[in-house]
Amino acid sequence: MNKSRKIIYAVFIGITGALFAMILIFSKDKSSTDKGAQIKERRGTFAMSAEWMNTKAAIEGLLVTLEQNPNDNKVMVQLAQAYIQESRVTGDHAFYDAAALQMTEKVLSTEPNNFEALCCQGTVLLSQHHFADALVVAQKAQQVNPNSAFGYGMLCDANVELGNYDEAVKMCDQMVNLRPDIRSYSRISYLREIYGDIPGAISAMKLAVSAGYNGLEQTEWCRVVLGQLYEQTGSADSAKYCYDLANYNRTDYPFALAGLARIEKSTGNYQSAIVLLEKANLQIEEYSFYEELSDLYTLNNQKAKSDSAMQRAIEMLGPEITNNEQVVGHGHYADRELALAYARTGEYALAMQHAIKEYNRRPNNIDVCETLAWAYYKAEKFYLAELMMRKALRTGKKTPNTGVRAGIIKSHCGFASAGQKLLISQKIQTNPFIDSELKKEGMELLLNPLK
Repeated sequence: MNKSRKIIYAVFIGITGALFAMILIFSKDKSSTDKGAQIKERRGTFAMSAEWMNTKAAIEGLLVTLEQNPNDNKVMVQLAQAYIQESRVTGDHAFYDAAALQMTEKVLSTEPNNFEALCCQGTVLLSQHHFADALVVAQKAQQVNPNSAFGYGMLCDANVELGNYDEAVKMCDQMVNLRPDIRSYSRISYLREIYGDIPGAISAMKLAVSAGYNGLEQTEWCRVVLGQLYEQTGSADSAKYCYDLANYNRTDYPFALAGLARIEKSTGNYQSAIVLLEKANLQIEEYSFYEELSDLYTLNNQKAKSDSAMQRAIEMLGPEITNNEQVVGHGHYADRELALAYARTGEYALAMQHAIKEYNRRPNNIDVCETLAWAYYKAEKFYLAELMMRKALRTGKKTPNTGVRAGIIKSHCGFASAGQKLLISQKIQTNPFIDSELKKEGMELLLNPLK
């Protein structure tokens, strides 16, 4: 998960019901292991957890069953569901996304209207940022089972990521009417955030957390996102409470550790923040953790480590994805993330290249528009940046980093007064959670206004 939640909501909650059913069925049978099993050991603390022992036994049991009956579609769907959840827990998307798609494609080849297989396929496509393809699959799933909340959830996610926000709201309304639970409340929260209602987003995410079970990955994920929302309001104590509780409920939960690292960073305790993020990377090697580490190393006067961490983040995103989407970069479209990374490293031509490519895929998504605006700004194409930022702000989004970017861009387009007002309105001088690079640029403009 990265700090702006760009990847997250497309697959906000994995399919877990079948997984836990499998655990109950198979956890007692640990004698059957398959050397060719499509499963990998977890890392760090989670490699020693009872949850992993049970999950591994469940998957191994299913693999044995599938070996005995290779055409058992029910078992293949259960495996796909388990792989999707493991992808979330471990961050090993390259391995588990491919394994899940292998199962679903085989099922759909004989049962093209298998609803559970369609849901798995749509979930993986959302995770890989293949949003247009995911929308097609979600529409088919909804036609197969029009009374499923999960189908409407996929439709909501795909439309959000494609920038079809009015349609996303309609799908979310349908979802919550059918099943008001952790999945639907979390989507309500994100939509409210998109429309600039941060207090409403916090209220909905509290409902999502309350609807979950403490300690499950999905629940603690929502609790971490609640903490991120508090960060946007500058409420460090509330954010820290969320991260501490998530880490208590799910020991060494990497995204909670990353949240606690941001708290330490906000108080100037850079070395403590680095230790927390390095510990998070022991659980899941996550590109956004390397981005945050790069920033921390810079603040801690460790330039070589900063450069190395950012390079690792870019490697994990797989820049070769521009040539072959399905072979490298574990099938993900990662151009938006690459654009932001290259903007940080000063490679502005590459930042524009990737931002434009992502914009061509989904020109109505406000986060993509903001990314392209920032790439244009870094390349000193200020008026193009201003036009694109206006499009990015059309829903009323009010996150501090977005506001600071808008203020910086306005200042360079001859609207110095308006730009300064925007920067001041984001409390740039006092909000400790504003991106440090943005804060540096914004403060320079406040101290030395452009004429």
